[in-house]
Amino acid sequence: MPIPVNNAGQPRRSWQQKAKFQKRLFILLATTPAFGGYILFTLYPNLLSVYYSLLNWNGIKEPVFVGLENFKNMFQDKYVWRALWHNVLYMATIPPLVIFISLILAYVLGNKGYRLTSIYKVLFFFPNVLSTVAISLLWAFVYDGTFGLLNAGLRMIGIDVGNFYWLGERETALWATIPPAVWGGVGFYFVIFLNAMSTIPKSLYESAILEGASHTTRLFRITLPLMMPIIRVSAIFLMLGVFKGFENILILTNGGPSGSTDVIGLYMFNAAFGTGIHNYGYASAIGMMLFVLLVVVKLIIDRFTANQDAEY
Repeated sequence: MPIPVNNAGQPRRSWQQKAKFQKRLFILLATTPAFGGYILFTLYPNLLSVYYSLLNWNGIKEPVFVGLENFKNMFQDKYVWRALWHNVLYMATIPPLVIFISLILAYVLGNKGYRLTSIYKVLFFFPNVLSTVAISLLWAFVYDGTFGLLNAGLRMIGIDVGNFYWLGERETALWATIPPAVWGGVGFYFVIFLNAMSTIPKSLYESAILEGASHTTRLFRITLPLMMPIIRVSAIFLMLGVFKGFENILILTNGGPSGSTDVIGLYMFNAAFGTGIHNYGYASAIGMMLFVLLVVVKLIIDRFTANQDAEY
C-alpha cells in the first residue's frame, strides 16, 4: 500500500504521530509551571545555601570565602548540640502522642457509630484551622502565671502553685511546649485515621465479633495492621515537621529561658536574622546539617518500618 505524501513529495504525518506530539506538548505545558516553581523556590535556594555555607557574610558587607570554617565552628558549638537534643526529645514525644491520641479517638468514634461523628470531626479539626501564631498565643495565655487557665484549674482541685509561670522556668518550659504541638496536630491526623478506618471492610469486624474478639483484639489484629502504611506516612511527616518547625517555640519562649527550649530551626533562624551571630553563612551551614539529618531520619524510618500495601 503506498504511503500518503504531500505536495512536496514528503510522507504525511499520521494522526497517531500528531496525537502523540499533542500529548507530549500538553504534558510539557501542564508540568512546566510546577517544575518552574520547584526550581525557583526550592532547588535554587537550596543550591544557593550550599554556596552561602562556605562564606562569612552578614547580608550587607562583602562576603568572604571561608571554606569549611562554618562547619568546623558548628560542630564545636555547644548550643547547636543543645538545640539538637531538644529536637530529639520532641521527636520522641510529639509524634507518638499525636498518633496514639488520634488513633484512639478515630477508633472510638468510628466503631461506636455516634450520630454526631461529623460534628466531632469539625471540633477536633478546628485547631488546624487556626494559625500557628493563634495556637501559640492561646497556650501562652493558658500557661500565664497570673491569669492562666492551667493555674486556675489546679487551684480548683486543691493544688495552689501561686503565680508559677510554666514557660518562664527552665524545669518546665521545654515540657510545656509539647502540649500545644500535640493539640494542634491531633485533629488533622484524627480525620485521616477516621477516614482510613471507614475503608476497612465491615465484614472483617463482623467475623471477628462472631469469633468473640474484643475491641482490643480487633484494634491490634485488624485495624492497625491494615492502617500501617498510613500510620507510617503520618509518622514520617510528624518527625520531619518536628525537626523543621520552630514557629511555636519562637512565639511561646523564643528559645528561653536561657536556651532551655531552643531548637535547631530556631537557632538557625536567629543565626541569620537574630541579634546574635547574624551570619548567613553560618546559618546556611546549620541548614545543610539539618537537611542531612532529615534525610537520615527518613532512611531510618524506611529501614525499620514495613512499606507494604494493605491487603484485605
